[in-house]
Amino acid sequence: MIYDKIENIELYKGLSEDIYQGLSFLKQTSADITPGVYQITSRVKAIVSGYDTKFVNENGYEAHRANIDIQYPLAGVEKVRIKPIQNLSISKEYDEQNDYLLFNGETLGAEHVIGNGYFLILFPDDGHMPQLCVDEPMSIKKLTLKVTI
Repeated sequence: MIYDKIENIELYKGLSEDIYQGLSFLKQTSADITPGVYQITSRVKAIVSGYDTKFVNENGYEAHRANIDIQYPLAGVEKVRIKPIQNLSISKEYDEQNDYLLFNGETLGAEHVIGNGYFLILFPDDGHMPQLCVDEPMSIKKLTLKVTI
């Protein structure tokens, strides 16, 4: 897991060209982008969605095997809980078509607030519980980048 500010994306240029392309797209995207799916490169796509954050995410933690997630609210803020999947119990087996598996959410993980310049990069071992409100539920517009491994 990487938690950092948008102004530091140059630090990740050597990590992966695909991750850097995604971060560059994130940096130049404004909150007025239309929700939808945007293919950035053959290995990187952006999903722009809107929803209300909540106190509890009933799905628990999730993780992905085929993609790295880069998550950033373009409008609003969101809290994301992170916990290594090795410390979680599976509640829904891997769905290969949609690239996710779910884990029970009864254990607390580290919490990070994203938005207002802060993003998360989540790797396959990073169980994450997104869509949580910081103080009170709010409507957000979120950019999630899917980087194929």
